[in-house]
Amino acid sequence: MSKSASAAVPERQRIGMWDSVSLIVGIVIGVGIHETAPLVFHNSGSATVAMLFWVLGGVISLSGALCYAELASAWPRSGGEYCYLTRAFGRFPGFLFGWSQLTVVRTGNVGMMAFIFAEYAARLWGLDTARTVALAIAAPLVFSGLNILGVAVGTRTQNALTLLKLLGFSSIVIAGLVWGEGGDPSPAPAAAENNASLGLALLFVLFTYGGWNDAALVTAEIKDSRRNIVRSLIIGVAIITGVYLLVNAAYLRALGYEEASRSSGIAAKALELAFGPPGAKIMSLIVMISALGAVNGIIFTGARIYATMGEDHRFFAWLSRWHPKLGTPIWALLAESAITITLILLLGTEAGRGMIDRILLTLSFDAIAWQGNPFSNLFQWCAPFFWIFFFLTGVSLFVLRRKEPKTPRGFATPLYPLPGLIFCASSAWCLWSSITYAGTLLLLGCVPVLIGVGIYLFSQAAPVTKKRPENKPSDESDP
Repeated sequence: MSKSASAAVPERQRIGMWDSVSLIVGIVIGVGIHETAPLVFHNSGSATVAMLFWVLGGVISLSGALCYAELASAWPRSGGEYCYLTRAFGRFPGFLFGWSQLTVVRTGNVGMMAFIFAEYAARLWGLDTARTVALAIAAPLVFSGLNILGVAVGTRTQNALTLLKLLGFSSIVIAGLVWGEGGDPSPAPAAAENNASLGLALLFVLFTYGGWNDAALVTAEIKDSRRNIVRSLIIGVAIITGVYLLVNAAYLRALGYEEASRSSGIAAKALELAFGPPGAKIMSLIVMISALGAVNGIIFTGARIYATMGEDHRFFAWLSRWHPKLGTPIWALLAESAITITLILLLGTEAGRGMIDRILLTLSFDAIAWQGNPFSNLFQWCAPFFWIFFFLTGVSLFVLRRKEPKTPRGFATPLYPLPGLIFCASSAWCLWSSITYAGTLLLLGCVPVLIGVGIYLFSQAAPVTKKRPENKPSDESDP
């Protein structure tokens, strides 16, 4: 970044504590709970075990949040895991994290949420396939545009969507607990014996909790960041856990264990108790708002990873350019949007999947056994890479405690090393499970990652043509 550009970068600490809490809640409490709740009931074997799993998911997430709180308070720079991995393991792992988020993980997550928004809109308005794909593409375009307009626009949009989302979830809870008929919470004996798969139930729970770490990505933009990042992570995880427990209790109260464990439209059935047939339409709106909240939150936080990476790696310096008046990482947002749309077209449409298969067959590889819906394909594509870097971030807490023990920490992980061990063990287990689930799509996801390796090696070998930016953070090594 040039001297003139660096001088134009505005003061960035504009995000309040409750704004960052809204980011966490808005990203995590999305559409996953509507899809995974029946699966968790089905694989737990009983309502009691299922509810305990949701509590366990909160405990594991809180353990991770405590680890992230220490890391973020010690190194309050936007970029989250990118910064911690770079400090703990070096420039290459940090770069590979940022590159993987841009080309696989976060863009894939935005694509998943965009497709869920579009598919529920199609049900509500009777849209054909072409219009559904167009809506899925429109979602990241619109919210990237809103985030380009300014931090205040992005956070206000997120706050509004999170508030609407929580109001929608409140209607589900009230409908289930007030109008529920008190279905039998116990499973039939055959179901308890044959359907329980506790490991799979826990995997679905932890997937549904995913995203609480995103507040760490905007640490440098949070007011009084060393203190408020800790509060944001802990409050956010507590709210999420409370919502999930209330929603699952409402499902059990409304439908009973057996119906809840095999329901494909569990929230719509709960709302129908209170609102009759229009309940299904209300549910579609709630899911659409939930998905859009996740889209906006992931776009907002993800762009900070790529902008921070651009500050440290000259090959991607253009990603670090912030608009001098709007105060947003405009090029990072545009790159994120472009790659998201590419993934939507490649993995979310029949034409895109067909093109990939033809290329594989030409190269003498087998065609991919695609899932029936775009969400599953995008999930298989990005999940293993999400969990491997989640695991490495947990390990970085231990590494940095030994490597930089004198660095001031505004917050120290309580009961250390227990929270870190819990977080690392659960992340390693989820990594193994997601690799097993991904199948051949894991190999396809490795392609852009390997391209990133080549770009990194090329950029390191290229001659230096620019001086180090004067505003380059002193706590990072030279590019």
